[in-house]
Amino acid sequence: MNNQEEQGDQQKGGFHLSGTVTEPAMQSEPETVCNVAISFDRCKITSVTCSCGNKDIFYCAHVVALSLYRIRKPDQVKLHLPISETLFQMNRDQLQKFVQYLITVHHTEVLPTAQKLADEILSQNSEINQVHGAPDPTAGASIDDENCWHLDEEQVQEQVKIFLSQGGYHGSGKQLNLLFAKVREMLKMRDSNGARMLTLITEQFMADPRLALWRQQGTAMTDKYRQLWDELGALWMCIVLNPHCKLEQKASWLKQLKKWNSVDVCPWEDGNHGNELPNLTNALPQGANANQDSSNRPHRTVFTRAIEACDLHWQDSHLQHIISSDLYTNYCYHDDTENSLFDSHGWPLWHEHVPTACARVDALRSHGYPREALRLAIAIVNTLRRQQQKQLEMFRAQKKELLHKGVTSITNLEGWVGHPLDPIGTLFSSLMEACRVDDESFHGFSDFMENMGQCKSLEYQHLPAHKFLEEGESYLTLAVEVALIGLGQQRIMPDGLYAQEKVCRNEEQLISKLQEIELDDTLVKIFRKQAVFLLEAGPYSGLGEVIHRESVPMHTFAKYLFTSLLPHDAELAYKTALRAMRLLVLESTAPSGDMSRPHHIASVVPNRYPRWFTLSHIESQQCELASTMLTAAKGDVRRLETVLESIQKNIHSSSHIFKLAQDAFKIATLMDSLPDITLLKVSLELGLQVMRMTLSTLNWRRREMVRWLVTCATEVGVYALDSIMQNWFTLFTPTEATSIVATTVMSNSTIVRLHLDCHQQEKLAGSARTLALQCAMKDPQNCALSALTLCEKDHIAFETAYQIVLDAATTGMSYSQLFTIARYMEHRGYPMRAYKLATLAMTHLNLSYNQDTHPAINDVLWACALSHSLGKNELAAIIPLVVKSVKCATVLSDILRRCTLTTPGMVGLHGRRNSGKLMSLDKAPLRQLLDATIGAYINTTHSRLTHISPRHYSEFIEFLSKARETFLMAHDGHIQFTQFIDNLKQIYKGKKKLMMLVRERFG
Repeated sequence: MNNQEEQGDQQKGGFHLSGTVTEPAMQSEPETVCNVAISFDRCKITSVTCSCGNKDIFYCAHVVALSLYRIRKPDQVKLHLPISETLFQMNRDQLQKFVQYLITVHHTEVLPTAQKLADEILSQNSEINQVHGAPDPTAGASIDDENCWHLDEEQVQEQVKIFLSQGGYHGSGKQLNLLFAKVREMLKMRDSNGARMLTLITEQFMADPRLALWRQQGTAMTDKYRQLWDELGALWMCIVLNPHCKLEQKASWLKQLKKWNSVDVCPWEDGNHGNELPNLTNALPQGANANQDSSNRPHRTVFTRAIEACDLHWQDSHLQHIISSDLYTNYCYHDDTENSLFDSHGWPLWHEHVPTACARVDALRSHGYPREALRLAIAIVNTLRRQQQKQLEMFRAQKKELLHKGVTSITNLEGWVGHPLDPIGTLFSSLMEACRVDDESFHGFSDFMENMGQCKSLEYQHLPAHKFLEEGESYLTLAVEVALIGLGQQRIMPDGLYAQEKVCRNEEQLISKLQEIELDDTLVKIFRKQAVFLLEAGPYSGLGEVIHRESVPMHTFAKYLFTSLLPHDAELAYKTALRAMRLLVLESTAPSGDMSRPHHIASVVPNRYPRWFTLSHIESQQCELASTMLTAAKGDVRRLETVLESIQKNIHSSSHIFKLAQDAFKIATLMDSLPDITLLKVSLELGLQVMRMTLSTLNWRRREMVRWLVTCATEVGVYALDSIMQNWFTLFTPTEATSIVATTVMSNSTIVRLHLDCHQQEKLAGSARTLALQCAMKDPQNCALSALTLCEKDHIAFETAYQIVLDAATTGMSYSQLFTIARYMEHRGYPMRAYKLATLAMTHLNLSYNQDTHPAINDVLWACALSHSLGKNELAAIIPLVVKSVKCATVLSDILRRCTLTTPGMVGLHGRRNSGKLMSLDKAPLRQLLDATIGAYINTTHSRLTHISPRHYSEFIEFLSKARETFLMAHDGHIQFTQFIDNLKQIYKGKKKLMMLVRERFG
């Protein structure tokens, strides 16, 4: 406003205000003068025009400036009579001058209209001459004419269309929420434009091209967009429940809602899944359709509840008395029926489908009737509290029978928390609003969330009690109690991802609001009262002794109850949290329950077990509850044991149990205090459970889990390490037991950490060796080497491990495993044992002619070198095995060459140097090796020539050159090689170019 200058030529004529508004020059903008015209009728601005050209849903700054100038300085605005009165006072000459001057000043705009009107007035039969008098826009509308605030409908549509096209980006979702807030503000001010504006918004939402695309592709709309549709449906519910709307208005809205509802792409109430429940919004009689097949029922859309609400009215005399008076009581009334109009105090009750009743409260608040909304909210809460007491009495009467049968019932198919109409949120907000507003200022109210900061600073005062509250109660205690009632209600898990996510989200939102409230003694009493009720109320409570398998879990709510009650009543806190730990949908032996309902509740549950889309979130909340209890129970042996039992019984996810084990370990070993041994044992116990759960299943974190368990057992003490090694087969695979568990236990760092004496070290080592031998027997392929390593310091155990390897070598072990162990044996100073294992490995090996890069080649060369170093006999024994296993000519020639360079056994077993002759190639065993090598070259040559291409010719010639070197090692090798080449020339004479290259090199 500081940038506006109002000039003095504003004029008010009847119901029309006009003027100029000057906007001062800015750094980059020159001074601008805007012409503004405003029409108003019965304290409402009905139309505006401004030459600034700004297009927006809301008035531009110039219109606001002119309006404020008129309000603040009415004496500065010249007042004129309606123009018709001024014209009446003019004579003919004055009138003519007036018209001609008007046409001259605005000739381009009005001349065509002026000429047309002149022609019609001069024509006796024209329509204009059939009407007496003429219209006067400055004289205001007739008393019977519609009057409403100016709304630029085209701009509303354009803005919504733009926001929707941005798909939730660039803050468009926030802008749409602001529009919805504007609609609520209009309703509160009882501005009839509220419904008009919502209609325009809805039409643009329905025209969104993405709806058809999503439906065609079967994909879900985004969560934020889905929430916008929810708000749209809730706003329409508020509009049709306007207690003072005219019947024709409601009929018009109903027609429009039904039109939108019938469109194929109209979003369903619970996301992408049709709701199988019949009409429960207003409990209308179902008649012949009561038992119709759920698959044939039409899907409930976001508008269904608003359509159903059109059948509701406010004429009920009991309802009228409730909302209109604080003194409506009946102290002589006998509270003996289920649907009593008054309770035992004589206070009024309101029996209606709870979400519907709460929708009335929301409608009253939304339309600017906060006092009436509060009265109805109190009546509803008192009804719920009375219902709670009746249910408790009913359950107690049937408790033994029900618990004996293990029968469970779903007492409410539509949960109040997560419900599309958010009944508990509505009651809570209405009552919290009353906590902050005194009687004098209670003519209006502000949004609860927007004023959360202010609300917190007021510390939610216990304002003087309403007439219909118990002694010591306040709106605040009532708000808290109704939130606890709603959160603790047993209700069935709804169908569909969106509906299930909404249950979680609304529960967390309501708890977040509760957490803003500082608990005093009065509120703690409410918590105690509700916790006891929830534990004892059987099927009416989500914390009852026996609940239905499909009930929404109570973990998140119970965690809040636990932390709130713990400082005041630890026993009740633990009892509540432990009861909530169950997750029956994962229990294979859980009772399926009785899907029929008690006689006093209509049976409408179809037989179905929906998929729990939010199960991972639910399990994480269960884990959080358990972790909270573990933290609180530190130092209390009895409580820790109870919590541990609950975790072991109720948590079915290994990853969550592992997290709890880690949490317990961290809490137990905090740096600023001595370790809590009981909590450490709990941590170890949970870790052991994880080991058992994941032993036979694939888990990518398994190795991490095993290492962590050894760390945990080390902290607990030597007996824990000894125990896990003695019971390794129930916890670990043989490989894990030897390569991770026993190896870590035997490390120096573990011995130092535990401060073990020699006796304790030996006892632990004995357990490790026993484990190692057991694992080697069970899985020699993967554990033999680890077993030998662990048994090195004990001769008998080492011999046993070696024998296990020998026994397994002929059947269950591969050549690579045997070569690895053989090399280890040589490294440890057992060359003869290494040799034995190497010969066993050779029997499993098979190298074909073309495998000249095989990874086992180095092992073969090592084995031959080992045999050569041991002596002639060992070499003679291994060469036949080599000849049998290796067909690759280059490998055989390499072995042959190495064997001819030095004398066998040159370095004996005891470092004694032998002085012998080089072995002869004409005698065994080298003769056999030489013949095999020559044979391998011949066979390989023929194999290569079968599929050789010209680009490999030069490589082949080099191969023959290496073959000749080997041939020439024999005493008649020259002759053999010549014959071999001649044969090639004869057999492969068709390969002329290649044979020419052979002749050039070899003759």
